[in-house]
Amino acid sequence: MKNKMSASMFQKEQVIESIRQSFVKLNPRMMIKKTIMFTVEVVTVIMLVVTLLSLFTPEYGTFGYNLCVFLILFVTLLFANFAEAIAEARGKAQADSLRKTREETPAKLVIGDKVQTVSSSKLKKGDVFVCEAGDTIPADGEIIEGLASIDESAITGESAPVIREAGGDKSSVTGGTKVLSDHIKVLVTQQPGESFLDKMIALVEGASRQKTPNEIALTILLAGFTLVFVIVCVTLIPFAD
Repeated sequence: MKNKMSASMFQKEQVIESIRQSFVKLNPRMMIKKTIMFTVEVVTVIMLVVTLLSLFTPEYGTFGYNLCVFLILFVTLLFANFAEAIAEARGKAQADSLRKTREETPAKLVIGDKVQTVSSSKLKKGDVFVCEAGDTIPADGEIIEGLASIDESAITGESAPVIREAGGDKSSVTGGTKVLSDHIKVLVTQQPGESFLDKMIALVEGASRQKTPNEIALTILLAGFTLVFVIVCVTLIPFAD
């Protein structure tokens, strides 16, 4: 179970793309939006110049020491960018997964006395479809016939199945949930683009990402280092002459 969890949290494609984005995000036009990290980037560039100068001029310090400081700063930049990129990649993957569920779920559309299998994306308000045990509910709607046990864990996170039946207070069903038993007939109550899954996709794609505790701690640490660096530089100016 632990291996499965690790695999889901750190997928190979996401990690590779996040590593690539770690370098792309070094663009100053992107970094300037993050004041502290932009300051670190400027100092990193300065240290790169000092490191190169120390190869030819001893007054700039030893090459090994300067190189070590430069590498620490550079790795810090990459780590911060990677943490941001991996969080963005996971959010995008979640949105893509929801979109795939919405587009690829088959629907057993009732047309007269016949049942025709169509894509869930073609369902519109007023259509009627049927679901049996093992089917994924293709759209939001109201049960007009039957009773079923439904797994709503994909939407609500609740692992225990719930009972939905026609004519009661609990007759509504949500697209993306799964029928575990029995047979139901459902009336679609939402137009395309207005379903619960569509709203979830919009929320995932448009929500402002909250910083993780590690990112907050790193930001505080870098803010302290930046403040110390500025104070030291200002204090040493009178001794420069």
